[in-house]
Amino acid sequence: MLPYLTQARAPLTREVTALNEWGDVDTVSIPAERALTVYVDKRELVTLMTLGAQPELLVLGFLRNQRLVQSVQEIESITVDWDVGAAAVKTRQGISDIEARTAKRVVTTGCGQGSVFGDLMAEVDRLVLPAATLTQKQLYGIVNAIRLQETTYKSSGSVHGCALFRGEEMLVFVEDVGRHNAIDTIAGWMWLQSDEAMSGQDKVFYTTGRLTSEMVIKSAQMGVPIVVSRSGITQMGHDVAQRLGLCAIGRATNKRFLCYSAAERLLLQPGLVGARLAAA
Repeated sequence: MLPYLTQARAPLTREVTALNEWGDVDTVSIPAERALTVYVDKRELVTLMTLGAQPELLVLGFLRNQRLVQSVQEIESITVDWDVGAAAVKTRQGISDIEARTAKRVVTTGCGQGSVFGDLMAEVDRLVLPAATLTQKQLYGIVNAIRLQETTYKSSGSVHGCALFRGEEMLVFVEDVGRHNAIDTIAGWMWLQSDEAMSGQDKVFYTTGRLTSEMVIKSAQMGVPIVVSRSGITQMGHDVAQRLGLCAIGRATNKRFLCYSAAERLLLQPGLVGARLAAA
């Protein structure tokens, strides 16, 4: 049985005035960042900074990627109230040892500052990713789909976008003040879909942000074996990707990219690139 979720949407942007280089006052849009405090069975857990586009999915995915719940069926309801800035999670049977499991908190890097409970690397080596490949043509299709996507970033900047693809087909696109929020929202979305959509076997995860260890681990926990970023990768992100055999592709813009790990999953098609210019 799927949980009951409210649909507490909030405006993604707000208008403010700003002074430009000519001394003129412009009206511009900025992301409407807001705080959302999460309570699990009336126990305060964490405060997330978010745009609030899909807060229920964000909370669901956060619980999933923190490994606090193992199945969506464990959640009875998620109720978000923006008047008080709170999300109330009600579980069916409680979360065992929640105090001990959330005692260690790591504040992660990046926009909005993510929080990870417990050892970030715990159980990484138990993750087994499915066999999957991506063609160079599909990679270019993903990059182009992101380029054409209407986004809050285009109108106001200051946010990260994440998406889940099947081949070149975009299944879901999420923006938030932090890339960790966006991937958690996608994780929540996956849990509410059919078994086919829940499986990461034929999926590719895309993010505008850098591939940190947190992002790589969360992708792997979602069962997604290929990640693409228009940014780069950190040392820990690279180490984890290599340990897992996860294909991490960064600096993906236009027809340029760097494949940092598991290159055997990327099927190159050199004819798509065009002739290499001879060195002067």
